[in-house]
Amino acid sequence: MRGILRGLTENQAATDPKSEDRRLRGRTYAIPFEDVWQASLGLCGGGLRGWSVLSADDQRGVIEAISKTPVFGHEDDLRVGIQLDENAQTRVDLWSTSQKGRANLGRNRRVIGRFLRSLDRRLAAQPEQILDPTRMPAWYEPK
Repeated sequence: MRGILRGLTENQAATDPKSEDRRLRGRTYAIPFEDVWQASLGLCGGGLRGWSVLSADDQRGVIEAISKTPVFGHEDDLRVGIQLDENAQTRVDLWSTSQKGRANLGRNRRVIGRFLRSLDRRLAAQPEQILDPTRMPAWYEPK
């Protein structure tokens, strides 16, 4: 019931490592930044149907894009952030907002989930390369 209510009222979504919705946890990869950047840029620039890049800045690690539905032409503004985390692993986070400002029945969440699944495939990421964003790496030992 909570998911239905959220879909009827929500017009944006963003990743968070502690999100209850697994689609919104983002990704932390044990894959070099440049590989993740190029794969993400390829997906945003036409690798996903209806997506197009507005701007890309690899120095800031930000891709701004638009996702447009083929039938009704509904558009979402998207921002993909790619950074190295404190453990030098590549972190990917997304923000998706409806341009109309109205609830979109959970489309923003689905768009984020689809992007992350597609990125996993494009990178050919193995399970050991997709790190749990809520845990420290195995090599880390607190003092």
